Amino acid sequence: MGLFQAVSGAVGGTLADQWLDFFGVPDGLAPTAALFPAVRKGENAGRGANDRASDGVITNGSKIVVPEGYGLVLLQDGAFTGFAAQPGAYVWDSDEAASQSVFSGGGLVDSIVKQSWERFKFGGRPGSQQTAIFVALKELPNNKFGTQSEIYWDDAFLNTQVGAITRGTYTLKITDPLTFIRNFVPAGVIGGQAVFDFTDIDNPAGEQLFNEVVGSLAPAFSMYTNDPAKGNRISRLQQDSVGFAQSLSAAVEANYRWRTDRGLEIVKTAIISIEYDATTRELLKNVQRADALSGSRGNSNLQASVAAGIEAAGENAGPGGLVGMGMATGGMGLGGLQQPTQQPAAAPAPATPAAPAAPAADDPVAVLKRAKEMLDAGLITQEDYDAAKAKALGL
Repeated sequence: MGLFQAVSGAVGGTLADQWLDFFGVPDGLAPTAALFPAVRKGENAGRGANDRASDGVITNGSKIVVPEGYGLVLLQDGAFTGFAAQPGAYVWDSDEAASQSVFSGGGLVDSIVKQSWERFKFGGRPGSQQTAIFVALKELPNNKFGTQSEIYWDDAFLNTQVGAITRGTYTLKITDPLTFIRNFVPAGVIGGQAVFDFTDIDNPAGEQLFNEVVGSLAPAFSMYTNDPAKGNRISRLQQDSVGFAQSLSAAVEANYRWRTDRGLEIVKTAIISIEYDATTRELLKNVQRADALSGSRGNSNLQASVAAGIEAAGENAGPGGLVGMGMATGGMGLGGLQQPTQQPAAAPAPATPAAPAAPAADDPVAVLKRAKEMLDAGLITQEDYDAAKAKALGL
């Protein structure tokens, strides 16, 4: 009985495989799929009846349509036989007996009798396995990375080690499809039985890549912030997706040889959040203050700070404090305040006698007398004198 079944299966499968096929992209494919089999389009608008062809057999004369952004890899018995990187329609042509067809120039003996005999020897199945696989040549989005605790790296601008918890996404690109398939893709995908998607949570290969990216984040941050071309600024990370991606790709290549051994490369990154530790946050505040006090803007900030200090002294220290602040300005006024600038070396100026101590706050006569002298000398304004007078007299 088994013998007759084998013969029946061999002849029936051979006849079904005589039809020319039309191969394309599977329906409902995720945009993040990196590798997937070319599938037969047995029906179109209800027409077509070729639904009994053997898996692993592509009939000569069949067409395979390669869409934009994808390449086509051909395999026979597990070995590469061809690769097409340009979009368009391709016609299958093979010397393998299983691919011969009466519809593509093969005679009756070559196309049916010989194939049936070969299949009979393998229990009714084809004696060769042919596979057509699509591989994505464009950027593959939505690959996530993130850390559960702080990572630390050396920062040249802050001149210390900084730390942060970070998360984001990156895009991948398969730069060498044959190396990627040979060294990284599971056998089920190569055999045309499964889809390879980096973002699939059940894909152990994708999980391995995630762990390797996380392990490369600290050296990538250090590489970026210590690169003078990037301005040595940690604050630019979230604004420079391509620049940081280059640092991350270089770190991954140095640690795990993605480009060399796997044919993969990180193209762009999007850092969703960076949560710096307390020490780093304080350092960044100090840097912001230093930036605010630099140049002409710094002079304006400095004058505003001194003005606020004089106002606070007048409110909190009484008349004596107000007069003391006026004396400290030395008659320059707020407009004379400037940040120190580098000057040529000069001979030291003679020591200036110390200003007399301010009169006691409980002697209003002495306070008013001194305030009047300073008003006459132009050291304080009439408004300052009036305020001191009101304070001294308790008005």
